[in-house]
Amino acid sequence: MSQKNRFLPMNLKEMKERGWDQADFVYISGDAYVDHPSFGMAIITRMLEDAGYKVAVIAQPDWKDDRSITVCGEPRLAFLVSAGNMDSMVNHYTSSKKRRHQDAYTPGGGFSRRPDRATIVYGNLIRRTYKDTPILLGGIEASLRRLAHYDYWSDKVKRSVLLDSGADLLMYGMGEKSVIEIAEALDSGIDVKDITYVRGTVFKCRDLSDLEGEYTILPSWDEINTSKKSYAKSYYKQYINTDAITATRLVEPYKEKEYVVQNPPALPLTMEEMDHVYELPYMRTWHPSYAAEGGVPATAEIKFSLVSNRGCFGGCSFCALTFHQGRRIQVRSHESIIKEAQLMIKDPEFKGYIHDVGGPTADFRHTACKKQLTKGVCTNRQCLFPTPCPNADADHSDYISLLRKLRNLPGVKKVFIRSGIRFDYVLADKKSDFLRELCKYHVSGQLKVAPEHVCDTVLKRMGKPNNHVYEAFMKEYQKINEKLGLKQYLVPYLMSSHPGSGLKEAITLAEYVRDLGYMPEQVQDFYPTPGTISTTMFYTGLDPRDMKPVYVPVTAREKQMQRALIQYRNPDNYEVVKKALLEAGREDLIGYSEKCLIPPRKWNKDKKQAASGSKRSGSTNGNQKTGMGSKPNGKKTIRNVHKQKKKK
Repeated sequence: MSQKNRFLPMNLKEMKERGWDQADFVYISGDAYVDHPSFGMAIITRMLEDAGYKVAVIAQPDWKDDRSITVCGEPRLAFLVSAGNMDSMVNHYTSSKKRRHQDAYTPGGGFSRRPDRATIVYGNLIRRTYKDTPILLGGIEASLRRLAHYDYWSDKVKRSVLLDSGADLLMYGMGEKSVIEIAEALDSGIDVKDITYVRGTVFKCRDLSDLEGEYTILPSWDEINTSKKSYAKSYYKQYINTDAITATRLVEPYKEKEYVVQNPPALPLTMEEMDHVYELPYMRTWHPSYAAEGGVPATAEIKFSLVSNRGCFGGCSFCALTFHQGRRIQVRSHESIIKEAQLMIKDPEFKGYIHDVGGPTADFRHTACKKQLTKGVCTNRQCLFPTPCPNADADHSDYISLLRKLRNLPGVKKVFIRSGIRFDYVLADKKSDFLRELCKYHVSGQLKVAPEHVCDTVLKRMGKPNNHVYEAFMKEYQKINEKLGLKQYLVPYLMSSHPGSGLKEAITLAEYVRDLGYMPEQVQDFYPTPGTISTTMFYTGLDPRDMKPVYVPVTAREKQMQRALIQYRNPDNYEVVKKALLEAGREDLIGYSEKCLIPPRKWNKDKKQAASGSKRSGSTNGNQKTGMGSKPNGKKTIRNVHKQKKKK
């Protein structure tokens, strides 16, 4: 087996088998070792290997044992540190801050084998043993915490992870270009402290007079830590500074002669560069040492999925993609994607189904407009929000062509699209070809889309189009399916407790769900994660785009109510839904009519109370279910009561 056709070494023994005395880089990851291009660890290590460097991997080291960081020895050039494909806190805790019991990125899928705030812990773990070896941070956790940020789990503003981790340099964004430029600099003998010029990096600085060119000074750490208004203003300056063409250096002061400096983002990858990244010699699976534990669950969906693009100009407020990958779309060529699909088809486990062809948003296959290629993205408006920009080029032709080629490959039965489409972008395309092909070939019974809410006031804060746009898409989807003779449904993703949503808006959403006639299985309770506009609203109570106050549901009680209202049919939610309705003065939704969300529990007594409008209609017997098919007090079910009424 050639050296480029096997996994990278994970210990000194495997390094010796390759004839290495020392690795150039040792990559520390919070994920299990999966050599697949959907894992950042795989891309960065293979890029370095392709550039001629020796790279070893330490996956999920035991952070309680300093020796765990020494299994590959000291690298010649640097340690690379990443928490993994997810922020470690998001990986560990639900939106209600409850500990998760499963981790899809850990062998066997059991409890996580990474620490909380893994980037910081790993950095300090290395520094205790290797005092002078350069440490380079990367990955989503470091990227979104590169400057001071609100930390939901501690309910505090925290410093840049670069300061708290003991690291020397931080790479934000996807990192392919940055890591190679840094590697070349270190290899040429440049001290890591002097590598202050690489795009897509953040470094520490003691004297601003050393900085060349223009830069913008952000509010200081002390200022944003004591003033929520300053925090909101600082975040928005960062948010509109994510384009490689228009961005400038940002400087965040901490104390006298201590600054964190963010360089402009790395230049977007060209199509040829993207192709190269995804055509490196990945093993495309998890390391064989995990076989006894059943492998790594996260590979199940991505193993037969294809990445076709990066970046997103959708502009959803609760999404950190703009902050991480930027708004410029980067794409792979059809030829590169087809080549990868042909590799998948040869896999013995391939059953004929390609699970996904997409990226952050599946149907974005080119920049929002041609202007972005030379002038950069606009800082004063979004491409699709609140309405599509007149300059936006909504065209699915290239994506349709790609999907047709994939469908026609021998051995392919069906090509799914699971990474999501922007329904407003679909409607903005004056041709109906894409929606027709989507319904005919790429949907199997139901299509999942993300309207998120139905109240325009909430949608505005979400950065989503007004509800009438989703309604128009729904009608068009139904019309096309009828023409095709297909019975296929839309499944909307909905979000509770987003800034701007009070009980009134939550009840309106519940009524919408009632009229749809089904209970959503998946409801996302808003999760304040680093790097988003919505998180800034959650913490400050201000929308950083216009600095206007925003209502924010912050108590666990109200968040529970809003979530339960969307799933009001679940018997376990009855008490919470009732309290929410009573608190909002919506006793009219407790009763037996078709418009009611829940019935009174003591049906023979509370029925009269509900009819008279008494607030006591919400009284309950704690041992009973909601009445939706259950038997209150051992009597007839409410459904049977309705049937008897009809008979009379």
